[in-house]
Amino acid sequence: MKILVMPGDGIGEEITRSTLTVLEAADRRFGLGLVFEKAEIGLKALAHHGTTLPEGVLERARASDGILLGPISHLDYPPAQDGGINISGVVRVQLDLYANVRPARTRPGLPNKAGDFDLVIMREATEGFYPDRNMYAGNGEFMPDPDTALSLRKVTRRASERIARRSFELAAKRRGKVTAIHKANTFRITDGLFLEAVRAVASDYPAIELEEVIVDAMAALLVREPQRFDVVCATNFHGDILSDLASELSGGLGLAGSVNAGDDLCCAQAQHGSAPDIAGQDRANPTSLILSAAMLLDWLARRHGMPALGEAAAAIERVVDQALARPETRTADLGGTLGTQAFAAAIAESLDG
Repeated sequence: MKILVMPGDGIGEEITRSTLTVLEAADRRFGLGLVFEKAEIGLKALAHHGTTLPEGVLERARASDGILLGPISHLDYPPAQDGGINISGVVRVQLDLYANVRPARTRPGLPNKAGDFDLVIMREATEGFYPDRNMYAGNGEFMPDPDTALSLRKVTRRASERIARRSFELAAKRRGKVTAIHKANTFRITDGLFLEAVRAVASDYPAIELEEVIVDAMAALLVREPQRFDVVCATNFHGDILSDLASELSGGLGLAGSVNAGDDLCCAQAQHGSAPDIAGQDRANPTSLILSAAMLLDWLARRHGMPALGEAAAAIERVVDQALARPETRTADLGGTLGTQAFAAAIAESLDG
């Protein structure tokens, strides 16, 4: 299994190094045959090559079995025409990684803000209210005059149907419920098309419950009663916001894994940002990227019919839960004393044992 590693910006180098420590331990224990190749991207690549995404990186990604992508400081990039390409957006669109899978669950021994719950947000990732990925040519955000800014939203039946199908497939393996998020009372055409597509897919899964919730009501319900939700299916923008809310309620963004999955390729990427203010200080919590890597292994297990990869993914999840349950094996942001690399070393040691 060849994994292309793109560390990214800010704390990316540190948490990527920690995640590789854990993956290497899993490889030793389960005999996974993992091979890691590194590609420079982001601000370092901009300084060396004049672009945040050098030529050939996407081709290497397509030729790999999976991708490990660190956080991106896109807000600090120059305009795209000056080399500041939004790597997250390009990777998702150009590699057709349309399903941004974002679990949010509480963990034993860690405080949370809404009681115990376990849900997954399935976020469509290739279109929506994102100007860098909703046009064939040009940009979906523009200014016809200095005092007017416009942005276009794209929702297609094809993209809506396939994220819905992945959502129902996942619900069939979990608790049998899909919640479709929308604002069709206002966005009658775009969210109306999304709901129409979800309902069409739902007809193929009569045993799965479908409910439809308006996005602003969903924000309130997540805070009040997250336990009622199982799989949440959403367009890009709605899913982006709600997944951060759900993860924060479960204990924090730093504890939430995430993958961007297509039909033939999958990319592990932490839910949180690049945190440049603590970069290089060995203070970052690498849990999110470690759990994202475990999700990648699980995807690869199902894609290639290799049970050992799934066993490794489950072992990483289990060992991380055990470490987070003990104050002495937590990072400082969770009240512990371990640094980034020491936390990863503790996880790796548990896997080796």
